[in-house]
Amino acid sequence: MMMASLDLAWEEYGPALKNFIRRRVSDEALVEDILQDVFVKAQSRLDSLRDKAKLKPWIYQNCRHTIIDHYRRKKIVTEQPDTLFVETQIEEERFRDDLNSCVRKLTENLPAKFGQALFLTAYDGLTQKEMSEHLGISVSGAKSRVQRARERLKSELLDCCNLEFDTFGKIIDYTPKER
Repeated sequence: MMMASLDLAWEEYGPALKNFIRRRVSDEALVEDILQDVFVKAQSRLDSLRDKAKLKPWIYQNCRHTIIDHYRRKKIVTEQPDTLFVETQIEEERFRDDLNSCVRKLTENLPAKFGQALFLTAYDGLTQKEMSEHLGISVSGAKSRVQRARERLKSELLDCCNLEFDTFGKIIDYTPKER
């Protein structure tokens, strides 16, 4: 079943992956080699993918690693590895800023006691014990409030966006849902 998924992934993601690699590698023959390596590695490591719904982000993550591994192996001293790192870093910072802005807006729309709990712990850096003292509630009440706030925030986020996760559960991409 998973092998069929990988065959479909080759057809569906192959052209986009090739363009992704091409933006990071200038030699066309090398682009083809890396693309082949990505799918060979994916096939050999397919059993490590726990959720086949996460196949696309998993393949892209493997692709990034394969490109970086290539440069490490070859020890090529060019602008390419620095460019890859800087591009990836800038993309990740922009992505993180966009997502943080969205999460902050969603947090502001939560009921006051839940939004306050998240702002105090996540944004102001208070521990849950410090938050309980600040609000004059029990520590268990503070923990419960933060947990409920996170659940509501997660629900709001999943309602407004399609999220893609890597194999570690980290959000690697999102697209707003049409409403």
